[in-house]
Amino acid sequence: MAKKERSVRVSAEQLQTMRDRGETRSDRKAAEAMSQADVERLANEEDGPLPEGWENTVEIGLLEPRQAVHIRLDATVLRWFKAHGPGYQTRINAVLRAFVQARQRAEPAKSEPHRSMTQERSNVAPVRGRAGRELAARR
Repeated sequence: MAKKERSVRVSAEQLQTMRDRGETRSDRKAAEAMSQADVERLANEEDGPLPEGWENTVEIGLLEPRQAVHIRLDATVLRWFKAHGPGYQTRINAVLRAFVQARQRAEPAKSEPHRSMTQERSNVAPVRGRAGRELAARR
């Protein structure tokens, strides 16, 4: 079943006002009363089943900030990503990340001059400014 309307952002105050006026279409009580099996069945009907092994793709921790680059892509490749709607750059990044991770898993014995993506992840935000440059110089 395709989704018919766009999602919109509202503040917590706006949402509460909408609830008070009875303007929301959510039925919280019905949703909370649903069994897990019903939730999964509805999700499969609306979005399709999750691919086997999807839970192995969950990434924990903070990713390194993205870096702006200029890249030349084949026109057909770019058209395909854009045809799937907004967020095409995020999807391109996800495909490239998956490719790199697959290669890193396939070639674990090969010593790389650069750290792997999993080694670059950290639960600590990167240090910016002069302190960050000094820390990087010591590494």
